[in-house]
Amino acid sequence: MAEPPNVPIPVESRDGHQWQLLARIPPQPRTAVLWLPALGVAARHYLPFAEALAARGVAAFVHEWRGHGSSKLRADHEHDWGYRELLDDDIPASEAAIALQLPSVERALGGHSLGGQLACCRVAIEPHAASRLWLVGSGSPYWRAFPLPARFALPLAYRFLPWLANRHGALPGRRIGFGGAEARGVITDWAGTARSGRYAGKDIDVDLEAALATVDVDIRAVLLTGDWYAPASSLQFLLSKMPQANVAVATLDAETLGIRADHFAWMRQPERVVERLLE
Repeated sequence: MAEPPNVPIPVESRDGHQWQLLARIPPQPRTAVLWLPALGVAARHYLPFAEALAARGVAAFVHEWRGHGSSKLRADHEHDWGYRELLDDDIPASEAAIALQLPSVERALGGHSLGGQLACCRVAIEPHAASRLWLVGSGSPYWRAFPLPARFALPLAYRFLPWLANRHGALPGRRIGFGGAEARGVITDWAGTARSGRYAGKDIDVDLEAALATVDVDIRAVLLTGDWYAPASSLQFLLSKMPQANVAVATLDAETLGIRADHFAWMRQPERVVERLLE
C-alpha cells in the first residue's frame, strides 16, 4: 500500500468551514500527531517542526485555525466564532482527516501556547482523541498564575482586548503586536479564562473544568526559560487541572536550543524541542 502523500489535505468542518491540513508523513510512522498552533499563527510556520518530527518517524499534521492561513474564513463584523467552533467543529474534522490517512497509527495531540490549552480541552471532551498530549510554550493565561510584575498589568489587558475586538469586529492583532485578526468570540472566551482561571466557552455544553480533571493520558511538556507568555507558574497551573495525567516537563534554555528560549524562536530551530517530546 502506498504511503500517504506529503501534500496539503483539504478539510471541511460540519458547518462548511474549509482549510488545508499540512502533513509531513514518513514511511511507516509509529505515531501521528495533530499539532494545534498558537493564537494567530498560521500552520505553515510549523513546517520545520513537522519536518523534524517526520525525520524521527512521527507523522505530523498541522491544523489551521479558523480565520488564518489557508482557512476560507476571516473574522470581521459579519463572521465570528469562539472556542465551541474550534473544539467541536474544526479539530474533530482534522482528526477525521488523519484517521483516513493513517487509520491504525497511534495518535497524539499537541499544541503551542493556546494550541496546547485547547489540545488539553479536546482530550477532556473526547478521551479517545489521543493517547498522549504534547505541549510546547503552553500554560493557562490566568492572571494569578503569572509572576510579578506582570500579574498587576494583565487584568486590565484582559478587559481591554475583548472591548477592542468588539469595536473593530475582530482583534487587530498585527497592529497591537498580539495575535492576529482574531474573532471576537475567541478573544472573549480566552479572556474569560484569563480572568477567572476556568476553561469555558459560549455554547459549550461540557463542563470543561470537570472534564479536565478526568484526563489520564501521558503529557509531555516543554518549558522555555525565556518565555514570558508561558512561564513555569502558568504551565503548572494548567497541568494542575489534570491531576490524573502522567506528566513530564522538560526545561530548555538558550544554550541547549541554540537559539533564544522564548515563545516563538524555537519554531525556527525545533530539533531540541522534538528530542524532548520524544524522550
